Amino acid sequence: MPLSHDEITRFLKSVHPYDALPHDLLDSVAQQIEVWEVEEDSPIYELGHTLPGVFVIYEGQVEIKDENDAVVSHLGLRNSFGERGLLKDGKALTKAKSHVPSVLLVLPSDLVRELIDGHTVVAKFFNRTRDARQGPQSLATSAIDVLMAHNPATCPPDTLVREAAQVMRDKHISSLCVTEGGALRGIATLRDISGKFVADGMPGDTPISAIMTADPITLSPSDIGSDVLHIMMERGIGHIPISEGGRLVGIVTQTDLTHYQAVNSAELVRRIASAQTAQQMADVTDEIPQLLVQLVAAGNRHEIVTRLITDIADTATRRLLALAEAKLGPPPVPYLWLACGSQGRQEQTGVSDQDNCLMLDDSVSEGDMSYFHALAKFVSDGLDTCGYFYCPGDMMATNPRWCQPVRVWRDYFKGWIAKPDPEAQMLASVMFDLRPIGGAFHLFDDLQADTLAAARSNSIFVAHMISNSLKHTPPLGLLRGFATIRSGEHRNTLDLKHNGVVPVVDLARIYSLQGKLPEANTRARLKAAGSAGILSASGARDLLDAYDLIAETRLEHQVRLVKGDKKPDNFLPPSDLSDFERSHLRDAFVVIKTMQSAVGHGKGMLG
Repeated sequence: MPLSHDEITRFLKSVHPYDALPHDLLDSVAQQIEVWEVEEDSPIYELGHTLPGVFVIYEGQVEIKDENDAVVSHLGLRNSFGERGLLKDGKALTKAKSHVPSVLLVLPSDLVRELIDGHTVVAKFFNRTRDARQGPQSLATSAIDVLMAHNPATCPPDTLVREAAQVMRDKHISSLCVTEGGALRGIATLRDISGKFVADGMPGDTPISAIMTADPITLSPSDIGSDVLHIMMERGIGHIPISEGGRLVGIVTQTDLTHYQAVNSAELVRRIASAQTAQQMADVTDEIPQLLVQLVAAGNRHEIVTRLITDIADTATRRLLALAEAKLGPPPVPYLWLACGSQGRQEQTGVSDQDNCLMLDDSVSEGDMSYFHALAKFVSDGLDTCGYFYCPGDMMATNPRWCQPVRVWRDYFKGWIAKPDPEAQMLASVMFDLRPIGGAFHLFDDLQADTLAAARSNSIFVAHMISNSLKHTPPLGLLRGFATIRSGEHRNTLDLKHNGVVPVVDLARIYSLQGKLPEANTRARLKAAGSAGILSASGARDLLDAYDLIAETRLEHQVRLVKGDKKPDNFLPPSDLSDFERSHLRDAFVVIKTMQSAVGHGKGMLG
């Protein structure tokens, strides 16, 4: 499809980071762009090829695979790819092909480098993309707080060597910190036990203090990885205790350093893509909390962190689909597995259940359904094993209601739009966040477009959806305070999910409905709504800033819990924040409340 210069310019205004460029520069950029039209299932580039620049998807869907032919990502409208080649001397580190007929904009490499050199917002975008896709920041520059194992095993000085060895064996560790009255006295390793106690034939009642390294060198949590590396190399040691204010708070071992270097999103995706069982995948997804810590510590924005974590869930889902087909045989008719909820929006954090469904080709017969029920059970059970626990509301493909031919799904959406009762509002809210994960992607194309058009044209349905979106309110109290949870397990905390993130998610869904916007991701919806005039430019900026602050605060809270060997959750005690942080968080909640009020009064709605 030939694209005019104006069409390319308008499109780039809706794509970050080009939306931040001055108008004249954006006009110049548009003039230098090549338009590629790619047929269905056609290669775009192969591994090792020299790339012409950065690709942006104007229309269609693209699949990215690594050198092992494992799917790294499925990309759609406004997504970009090819940056890794740009930042690696022009050579492609992955391969790409079109899922469906696609139109791609190609920004020449020299142009992109000029933009990176001359514009901070572009440089930040590509540097962030590089860091996010290639893994966490380097080991040498990472803070020890991220590298160390928290709550190290300890023993008193009079512990018998035999007893200490048993502790190390049972805990699968190679050292014990020797403490007395909370103070670090020494450290004993397996090498000390074998090289001193065993080799020298010491008596059985020898205390650990006789073989430990007394007053060992220590570092603080604020030191960096290079400090650890240099000390280990210089002194020939493999264990360094970490202390703060005279108190032992952690330990860094050579194993910790190796593990840190191995944990990045691309490596987890690779291991999942080659796993043969759900349990093997679970061994990988168990590392997601550590990945979360590293990605946040590396300075990645929340939308990058959640995208990378969601990519892991997507890969696990596709791998389970492949394993299911290997077990059950080829599907009798084409099918499409879709995710909704946070996975559908590409916004997963360290806490996620599964929300999914199956759309089947209309040629499916009653006799075929047993195959798809078995496939749904295999995949959902596998996801549960991987830590994506079953949806409490049974919004899963294992529920026959959500495993249906496309014609039934059309009837579902028509019914919800025609009769927007409370259940219909709830279901429509969930299903408007659908995103294809694996299978025949074309089954969703016309359904999504038709549903958005029908929903937007029904003013009663839109009004009900708006009313439903206002049920989650920001936790604003009187006198510039917060309205915390009043009772129960999470008393005196803020629910950053249901009272922070969800209100913005709901608003963004309404804007996408009003503008017939195909995006599922919340941030993408807000930006598209601003570009389409659904939101004023200032309103879009304010809401994006508020959302970013709350989402970043939520991730930082989860990271603190992970560092403390606790499960991540969404419940933040306001006392964990400084006065400065509390003030800004409250301002963010005020912005959301203001935008909810505007939507509730019909301001900014399209006729």
